[in-house]
Amino acid sequence: MAIKNIIFDLGGVVLNLDQQKTIRAFKKLGADLDQLNENSSLFTDFETGKIDANFFVDTLHAHLSGTASKEAIIHAWNSMLLELPSERVDLINSLKKDYQLILLSNTNSIHIDAVYQEHGKEVFENLFSKIFLSHEIGLRKPAVECYKHVLAAAGIKGEESIFVDDMPINIKGAEQAGIHTIWAKLPVDNWFIEDLKKIQLVVDIH
Repeated sequence: MAIKNIIFDLGGVVLNLDQQKTIRAFKKLGADLDQLNENSSLFTDFETGKIDANFFVDTLHAHLSGTASKEAIIHAWNSMLLELPSERVDLINSLKKDYQLILLSNTNSIHIDAVYQEHGKEVFENLFSKIFLSHEIGLRKPAVECYKHVLAAAGIKGEESIFVDDMPINIKGAEQAGIHTIWAKLPVDNWFIEDLKKIQLVVDIH
């Protein structure tokens, strides 16, 4: 059975990402995001669309006792978002002749708005036939239900698909949903084409 679909994560795979930059930025503002994440569902709720951007920012503003402006909070939150190299876009685009390309990201309205504003929403709409964002679908990786939702909504089969992510826990969730996987220890580059060929070869043999 041939591989027909590739499902890409966004941050750390397609888009360069440095989450530590956001953690450091908030420490300068007086907030420990790791501790806040352990003691609150704020980030999960934001990524699954249970709360909106205003509530999220207002909550962080209150947590910081109003010492940081809301603009500073948004800037710190977005500081993890880095470059989208044109050569990576070209490489991914070259795969469209052989595969349906899909995007699945754990994200939120502030981050995706910033990404679209910086790099152009049309870039992503041209690259991917379908885009699934956690805050829009109400599901996030690594929940198996998240991957099953993507398969059903896209009308594709797990055994005909590959999921690409930089986080091992998300890779495990996709495998539990019956999807082939590639762990992206680095963002997509020429190494990815080689890994893709290896999986395609194994699938073809079986």
